[in-house]
Amino acid sequence: MTRLVWFRTDLRVHDHPALTHSRRDDDATTLAVTFVTEPQWRQHDLGDRRINLIRQGIAALDDALNELNIPLLVIPLASFADCESKLIELVAAFDVQELNFNIEYEVNERHRDIRLVKALSDITINRFHDQCLVPPGELTTQNGDPYRVYSPFRKAWLKRMDHQVSTPLPKPDAQPDSLLSSELKTHWLSEHQRPTFDTDELWDATETAAHDRLKAFIDNDALHYDQRRDLPDLDATSRLSFYLAMGILSPRQCIYSAWQHNVCQLIGGEAGLDSWINELVWREFYRHLIVAYPELCKHKAFRKDYQNIPWRDSESDFKRWCDGETGYPIVDAAMKQLAETGWMHNRLRMITAMFLTKHLLIDWHWGEKFFSQNLVDADLAANNGGWQWSASTGADGAPYFRIFNPITQSEKFDKQGLFLARYLPELRGLAVKDRHFPTPIMREHVGYPSPIVEHKTARERALTTFKNMET
Repeated sequence: MTRLVWFRTDLRVHDHPALTHSRRDDDATTLAVTFVTEPQWRQHDLGDRRINLIRQGIAALDDALNELNIPLLVIPLASFADCESKLIELVAAFDVQELNFNIEYEVNERHRDIRLVKALSDITINRFHDQCLVPPGELTTQNGDPYRVYSPFRKAWLKRMDHQVSTPLPKPDAQPDSLLSSELKTHWLSEHQRPTFDTDELWDATETAAHDRLKAFIDNDALHYDQRRDLPDLDATSRLSFYLAMGILSPRQCIYSAWQHNVCQLIGGEAGLDSWINELVWREFYRHLIVAYPELCKHKAFRKDYQNIPWRDSESDFKRWCDGETGYPIVDAAMKQLAETGWMHNRLRMITAMFLTKHLLIDWHWGEKFFSQNLVDADLAANNGGWQWSASTGADGAPYFRIFNPITQSEKFDKQGLFLARYLPELRGLAVKDRHFPTPIMREHVGYPSPIVEHKTARERALTTFKNMET
């Protein structure tokens, strides 16, 4: 008997339900496959840096599976549709009786899997939830509707998970040589193309790096997370979003580690750990939303009444925002951080997104796409949810009249201007209080651009625009 594990957005061997199920005993041979679909990834707005890291992650997975004596077949293909036909071909050619994979929640991926299950109805197919601890659809309001507001979702999630936090699955035992002949291995890997990649100086797409990062955060920063998480000059957040988005680390591994260190509680323990667990629940909330409202995967506004906001289609203003040249230091420093590191502090994601959609009144779709193309932790559910929150178009989004003042945000969360000085070196010579919003003379002296818009004027324009949508 032959079992096949299909790896997708789950590039790991620890806490991998599909892999564990395939290696539940030594009664069958386990083979593995994954597809490198770069054209499809680019259609979904993934950028060069993220794709390069996916390639590294697949190479690392190949090494990890080799240690388990499980051959990973890596095949470059153009699209998800090609994956379906290739899987059907492999199942027939190698007499596969069981296919195991972890579920992806995006609408195209779900439709692909539905078609595949129908096409392979003559074999056993097992699907597992690994991106959410509570499967989407299992938490509903008293009326049976999906939660549209975070707070009651969180309450229901915590109630459901109370006393149900499970230990992450260990790496499975290596497959005995007796189950894998050299002939079968050679035949299986006849199309194998191990991906090449360029080493990224900042990001290491391996399980070892993910586990080290999780341990370092829990040991050193998690207890103070609630006090320091909004301060961008500190390396005080987990930066595990990259590993979660790639599936190199599972949410269960994160929740379990936090729960262990939080006196075995999801809430009511250490304030820092409570706060970090809350962020992980937000991530789960957005995944539940894209399943309940699949139009979100098609970039539709959650609020139908905000579907046709008269956005300003200003390419020049958008370019200044992308390039970090708006004349608002906290916005510009954040955009420079994104360009340099492929990552942006969460507080700054809210500030920059709200600046684009409220101050510049530019369509949130433009910003959502730019973030997806440039973030190494690009994730449809979280990225869409964050952008629609900032633009006031989403489920439980910020009310339209809540418009961050980028100057006061800078003064509050980067009091000494250290983050500003790191990414805007031209401001280093200014006094701390002046870094947050230099005077015209200072700007001219250090070569920093004039403000793209005046805050009060932009705020009034946004308020009028959104208010008119409600009349």
